[in-house]
Amino acid sequence: MPAHLLQEEMSSSYTTTTTITAPPSRILPNGEGKLEKAALHLEEEIRPEIKDDIYDPTYKDKEGPKPKTEYVWRNIILMFLLHLGALYGITLVPTSQVYTWLWAFFYYVVSALGITAGAHRLWSHRTYKARLPLRFFLIVANTMAFQNDVYEWSRDHRVHHKFSETDADPHNARRGFFFSHVGWLLVRKHPAVKEKGALLDLSDLKAEKLVMFQRRYYKPAVLLMCFILPTFVPWYFWGETFQHSLYVATFLRYAIVLNATWLVNSAAHLYGHRPYDKTINPRENVLVSLGAIGEGFHNYHHSFPYDYSTSEYRWHINLTTFFIDCMAALGLAYDRKKVSKEAILARAKRTGDGSYKSG
Repeated sequence: MPAHLLQEEMSSSYTTTTTITAPPSRILPNGEGKLEKAALHLEEEIRPEIKDDIYDPTYKDKEGPKPKTEYVWRNIILMFLLHLGALYGITLVPTSQVYTWLWAFFYYVVSALGITAGAHRLWSHRTYKARLPLRFFLIVANTMAFQNDVYEWSRDHRVHHKFSETDADPHNARRGFFFSHVGWLLVRKHPAVKEKGALLDLSDLKAEKLVMFQRRYYKPAVLLMCFILPTFVPWYFWGETFQHSLYVATFLRYAIVLNATWLVNSAAHLYGHRPYDKTINPRENVLVSLGAIGEGFHNYHHSFPYDYSTSEYRWHINLTTFFIDCMAALGLAYDRKKVSKEAILARAKRTGDGSYKSG
């Protein structure tokens, strides 16, 4: 069966998909046939459990002097040592066993899914629902990724969407590539981030027993899942040297996952086209999608944060959407939210930069 037909079958079978349509458009009285400017805000009906990830264009940064930058030296030292270890790991790759390469790649994909399909699309945006076995897998995968627990990750991500490119955005891209990529983790949060984050409704996350369990035992779980296990398996099961296991399967793999995720905050906010909304900073960046298994269609995602695919094109350079659709075929994922073609075209015509191409 051709891939596009298989995609359509898997997307429509086994579970329902909620399609979000545009509000009725009206022709302007001047007869020019232009669509009237209207906001697409149907998330109250589509996602009654969350509205705090919708961009608030009315928020403006407070005037006056900026707070003094406070460096977090513990994070600076640990990040430096991690990347130093990853660089050394690169030199060991040619002498590593093939099984070690495969193990590192497997761990990379699974841990990335813990961020993309788990912390991002499921818990931050509630773009689909997952049954207990899938939620458990995603919590474990997210712990393998070690990028803060799901509760903290989701809280910061919702603030990022609601107050994007302001002082209340944890990784404000207006402060430059380095800050939005990793610098935001090396300094204390701007007071506006803490202030706005404290005002969000996070009751849905607090009600998730798995999410709160992970938060309670996060430190020992991370030590086991992100560092001990990926080092132990190659060393014990196929006789890889401890040095190769530690620096390739653990440090190098972990550094790659981190940087692939960070590129969504940095490169995808600075480089690329804005076919859906030219008034916001996020861009479409195919290279970021390759590394972040589908998260680089960022102008679309910020325009329609309630779409489970974070992209108009579903499986196109989007391993995460393929994974969610496979889980739906198994009955483990359901109620996937998808924006209609009509709504996408209307948004692209109204606010796009003219680069939109229907796919």
